[in-house]
Amino acid sequence: MSKRKFGFEGFGINRQSTYNFERSQAPQRLYVPPSSRHSHDNYDDNDLDDIDYADNNDTSNDADTNGPTSNGNGGEDDEIDPLDAFMQGIEEDLKAKPPPKPKEKAERYKEDEDEDDPVESFLRSKKDVGLTLAADALRAGYDSDEEVYAAAKAVDAGLLEYDSDDNPVVVEKKKIEPIPALDHSSIEYEPFNKDFYEEKASISGMSEQEVAEYRKSLAIRVSGFDVPRPVKTFEDCGFAPELMRAIAKQGYEKPTTIQCQALPIVLSGRDVIGIAKTGSGKTASFVLPMIVHIMDQPELQKEEGPIGVICAPTRELAHQIFLEAKKFAKAYGIRASAVYGGMSKLDQFKELKAGCEIVVATPGRLIDMLKMKALTMMRATYLVLDEADRMFDLGFEPQIRSIVGQIRPDRQTLLFSATMPRKVEKLAREVLSDPIRVTVGEVGTANEDITQHVHVIPSDSEKLPWLLEKLPGMIDEGDVLVFASKKATVDEIESQLSGKGFKVAALHGDKDQASRMEILQMFKSGIYHVLIATDVAARGLDIKSIKSVVNYDIAKDMDMHVHRIGRTGRAGDKDGIAYTLITQKEARFAGELVNSLIAAGQNVSMELMDLAMKVTQLL
Repeated sequence: MSKRKFGFEGFGINRQSTYNFERSQAPQRLYVPPSSRHSHDNYDDNDLDDIDYADNNDTSNDADTNGPTSNGNGGEDDEIDPLDAFMQGIEEDLKAKPPPKPKEKAERYKEDEDEDDPVESFLRSKKDVGLTLAADALRAGYDSDEEVYAAAKAVDAGLLEYDSDDNPVVVEKKKIEPIPALDHSSIEYEPFNKDFYEEKASISGMSEQEVAEYRKSLAIRVSGFDVPRPVKTFEDCGFAPELMRAIAKQGYEKPTTIQCQALPIVLSGRDVIGIAKTGSGKTASFVLPMIVHIMDQPELQKEEGPIGVICAPTRELAHQIFLEAKKFAKAYGIRASAVYGGMSKLDQFKELKAGCEIVVATPGRLIDMLKMKALTMMRATYLVLDEADRMFDLGFEPQIRSIVGQIRPDRQTLLFSATMPRKVEKLAREVLSDPIRVTVGEVGTANEDITQHVHVIPSDSEKLPWLLEKLPGMIDEGDVLVFASKKATVDEIESQLSGKGFKVAALHGDKDQASRMEILQMFKSGIYHVLIATDVAARGLDIKSIKSVVNYDIAKDMDMHVHRIGRTGRAGDKDGIAYTLITQKEARFAGELVNSLIAAGQNVSMELMDLAMKVTQLL
């Protein structure tokens, strides 16, 4: 493999630590302490739906009072000014119009009309601004990350809602405007090499039976033509000394299960569909070969790049991958850029224009940058779709297809995810070429390295006392991540734990991007020992200090449950513990929990089994 010397300084990039939306009148969110909130905060991420608007009846009455009256100058009645007559006609039309609000809406909040809470008045005014932004987002043609994130600060039923990751998305159907696909037949691309793997004698000397037994011991299943044998050490991959030193510096002793099989496949230049449990080390499976791939190509010229493109569904996951890629890229001076919503478009535009070999992006913002001509895909030869199932769930399929259409057909494409619905697999096979499918464990099941405990709680009121009792012991073992389904619940738990002296922080969609990044950094650095979050933190975050995950509220489905508890037991750590609190009213989830526990080889308590059986009997 040829080596080249880069003539640039690597990561000497001045990046602003804060961001601003590029709208002059973006709505400001008012934080309301949990103790002063009203009942509408108890709805799942629809906490502004039930706010009433002020009736226009008062305006009409004002019009009646201030409207034109009979003119005392009788002599002038015969000569009516045309402008006065026109304005009088408009006022009469306004009087005749019915109130714009439905009657039942007014009756619903009749009991609240006696008192006008100043906080409610403020939120009403902000919601009006938010709806205007929502309309702008709908007219934008595609759900750009920043536009949707700004608009969703005032959620309105029928226009916007929060998805299961606590990210706001436009739910009204609208036409997405993809970037027209390039006519690759008319472009003369430079040839490139993507096969860098030479099988070591220790691997090639294994018999077919030994290979089969080794894969069985790793719980790996593969399908595809001419699948390379799994490796046992990083030395088996043939990485250069500089990269091996970077691997050792990060504390990687041996490849994880997915890395054992994926690394030789990717280094051989093959396309991959990788399905592995969360926390399995998927990121290194595509970042390490990407470094080798990039270093074999000529240095970028002015306004060229990127060579490697990584797409992720959420900002948090994109940022996490960016940090991981930067650790290994630094050894060679390779430049990496993170491109996602919530940060300054201008800064990202300048950074991309300066040139970079790796771009980690969310689909919406990447399309923004492509339309702004901040970058081109003429040199891109390595494409990664991470958490692909989530990207399709969030409606990014047209955007993914649009991005794929910008990259040369002979690229190397990798798709990694924790689950693989049939529709995603179908789409994956359309954008991948003769892929090898690698499955680690059972698709959609929890990490067997995580010890799971499910506690049946009499009622919601018993959850907080349980947490207060168990939390000190959990903190003694390591950091703790607590999941709740509602933002109001997150804030309430944070308030209660803070009052008891715990070092705790909260993370949910109402916090802006800069605040979320700051909270995560402080949690990683040990300033906070407990993080309370909605599902915004359920996917992709790799914080090795987390030893305990608590599902204070159950997840909306089993896939999200798997991703939640996957925040502990990362990359082979067998010390992770996950606790799930379930009440009688959440019994519908008991049967799925039982199946998941059995599949992961976990113990099932009699209380949980009884709860599941009750639901079965009712059905």
